[in-house]
Amino acid sequence: MEIIDLSRELFHRAAMHPAHPPFILSVWSDHESKFKVGNTVVSYKEMSIACSDHAGTHVDAPVHFDPRPGALSIDQVPLENFYTEAICLDLSHVPLKHAITAAEMQTALGRSGQEIKPKDTVLMYMATNDRLYGTPRYAYDFPGLALESVHWLADRGIGMFGVEAVSPAPAGELNDLAHQACAERGITHIECMFNLDKVVGRGRFRFAGFPLKIKGGSASPIRAVAIFE
Repeated sequence: MEIIDLSRELFHRAAMHPAHPPFILSVWSDHESKFKVGNTVVSYKEMSIACSDHAGTHVDAPVHFDPRPGALSIDQVPLENFYTEAICLDLSHVPLKHAITAAEMQTALGRSGQEIKPKDTVLMYMATNDRLYGTPRYAYDFPGLALESVHWLADRGIGMFGVEAVSPAPAGELNDLAHQACAERGITHIECMFNLDKVVGRGRFRFAGFPLKIKGGSASPIRAVAIFE
């Protein structure tokens, strides 16, 4: 079995969507205080974290983009939604800021030699990290899905899709419309993925990315992985 980490590293002031609070990581204690428990001298290291529930590689809950009563928070979404079959489409050739059309999605699917099955997780390698990560442009210049492509995925019965960028569609109104389409169609998405170049072109695999049990959470960081048996 091969397990590939699809998650982004979290560190102090890690890159975030500009609308979310920063990821703050600091040392709470670092073995500086030693004390005795019985006859044993002990010390501990511990970190303090303050962050958005959209920190790092994360999955959005319906309540994030669906204002209707009854929209599920992240602790209410069934866990089986985060353990699925998956494929990864190669869209690494698309220009920055480009809105990928349904026709381009269909072409990428055809090139993959795969099919989309109900409840699949569909990941999309757009080479976003290769081109933008570590620069100020990472938060603004990424490619993403056109609105019709969100519906194209939903029409095929997926459970969720995943992208490397901080948003599923190019920055601006289109991104808001993409979120609203997810609400309308009952799907969700993962943002800030890493290492999709290591799974693209390799056929079907098992995806796992369980959220934290954040009561009322609008999203949750996940440790996303691809599992090849």
